[in-house]
Amino acid sequence: MKQIIVIMLIFLCAASLQAQELNATVTVNSSRIQSTNKNIFSSLEQALFQFINNQLWSSTTFNQSEKIECTFSITILEQLSENNFKAEIFVQSRRPVYNSAYTTTILNWRDVNFEFEYMENSPIELVQNTLSNNLVAVIAFYANLILAFDFDSFSSLGGAVFLRQAQSIAMQAQSSSWNGWSSFDSNKSRTSIINALSNESMKPYREFWYTYHRKSLDEMAANPDRGRTTILNGLSVLKDTKSVRDSEIILQMFADCKLDEIVSIAAKANSEEKKTTYDILRNIYPTMTSQLEPLKK
Repeated sequence: MKQIIVIMLIFLCAASLQAQELNATVTVNSSRIQSTNKNIFSSLEQALFQFINNQLWSSTTFNQSEKIECTFSITILEQLSENNFKAEIFVQSRRPVYNSAYTTTILNWRDVNFEFEYMENSPIELVQNTLSNNLVAVIAFYANLILAFDFDSFSSLGGAVFLRQAQSIAMQAQSSSWNGWSSFDSNKSRTSIINALSNESMKPYREFWYTYHRKSLDEMAANPDRGRTTILNGLSVLKDTKSVRDSEIILQMFADCKLDEIVSIAAKANSEEKKTTYDILRNIYPTMTSQLEPLKK
């Protein structure tokens, strides 16, 4: 009996050392829908939670403490039929900064072009990388995007395998004519995102993403001035990125998760550094000058 217990404990410990990659909070908001059956949304929320958190998205071994903190929030906008819905999805992920209690946002994106089919009490599964419907495709796409950004932040171009997986998902979804994927319909489509990130010309941006996190934020606890200077000096890469075709969506994604953080970091710089930072960011984000106001003080 004791031997059986020991074996079970060994098995459980081994399982915990090979934890899935994501630690996701999932919410489904159906307050806009006057439906008599609200159970379907509770079922959807639970099924998504199980799918995202239990799916093995890579071959990398994660410890429990290394799981990526993320949020998937779905707002149901319209019930098109009994099992078909129009919605928007908000996806956010966060990364810890070394030697601090601070976490930095690495993805902060709202996708407003999301239609899917779901039947109450149905499990959500990704079987042998086969996309059975748009719900699976969208969730799998953003899971891989989270992993790509996270891995890129720890190792230069380290998220390449996840970008390839996201691109494969986008290609399959386009061939199925599911909504929200066609780059012809919107320059903010999921395909537009992955095509821009996969562009060879975007490598300097992805390398800056690594510098920003690993060589700057992670160093700020030990040397705040050096970390801040490294980030501010690296912003020139964003100017070059702006000249890359179809990079607008990537610069928007960067602003959504990093602009306020950069302003906060630069606010502690000297007057010359603040002015340089303001000029660079104003040129890249001319409609966001109100967020840059602290740099003018």
